[in-house]
Amino acid sequence: MTRSAADALLAGNRTTLATYDARHFGWSVKAGVATVTLNRPERKNPLTFESYAELRDLFRQLAYATDVKAIVIHGAGENFCSGGDVHDIIGPLIDLPMPELLLFTRMTGDLVKAMRHCPQPIIAAVDGVCAGAGAILAMASDMRLSTARSKLAFLFSRVGLAGCDMGACSILPRIIGQGRAAELLYTGRSASGEEGYAWGFYNRLYAPEALLDEALKLAADLVAGPTFAHGITKKMLHQEWSMSIDEAIESEAQAQAICMTTRDFERAYRAFAAKSRPVFEGD
Repeated sequence: MTRSAADALLAGNRTTLATYDARHFGWSVKAGVATVTLNRPERKNPLTFESYAELRDLFRQLAYATDVKAIVIHGAGENFCSGGDVHDIIGPLIDLPMPELLLFTRMTGDLVKAMRHCPQPIIAAVDGVCAGAGAILAMASDMRLSTARSKLAFLFSRVGLAGCDMGACSILPRIIGQGRAAELLYTGRSASGEEGYAWGFYNRLYAPEALLDEALKLAADLVAGPTFAHGITKKMLHQEWSMSIDEAIESEAQAQAICMTTRDFERAYRAFAAKSRPVFEGD
């Protein structure tokens, strides 16, 4: 393959998403930080069939985005997300045959896969209600900031379903531990912001009026860092769940060697030698 052919191939796979026209949630991009706003505040920001699918497709596109380096997801008003819309989703599901139900549950699971596989770090800014599929969105994010008044609940048992929804039985125990995850998934009870923070679900707690600004500030700090290397970190955090220690160490050796070929690594060394702060560019 010639250089020009390679450039054309890469150009065809790159995309910019600053002008993406979201139909079922708010979307904006500023200085490398994308903000997803679940914006049905009158219903506590529930998800619909359409918003599930559009979020899945957007997070898939983010793997090729050149203008997005970190993502913040939050809810409009005083709540994060109340889960799947009772009338728009749960009602219709009762009448569907099993093959079509499986199409739905695979689609919702694909949203979590897309979130975990996009290279950008995702920060969930959680205030108020964070329940059901909303709790899953927070769980699938890389970091979670919250408020003391937030209410985290994996409500599946309350509607006659198992707690094993959208990867919860795999991901949640890795965040808060097996026993605590089992309690939330069996009982469907809500956990306060303080409890979620004490258990390690939330990284930090803030006052409600400061939450989104702090999430955006954290995202901006990530954007100012070595963003290619951040993508490798996210990949390895996900990939090493199924590895032995020896496999993980070897995989990390290979990943770190790749990062050592980046210009950001050289920039960091030259800045250190000059006793200055490195300016990373993500390449």
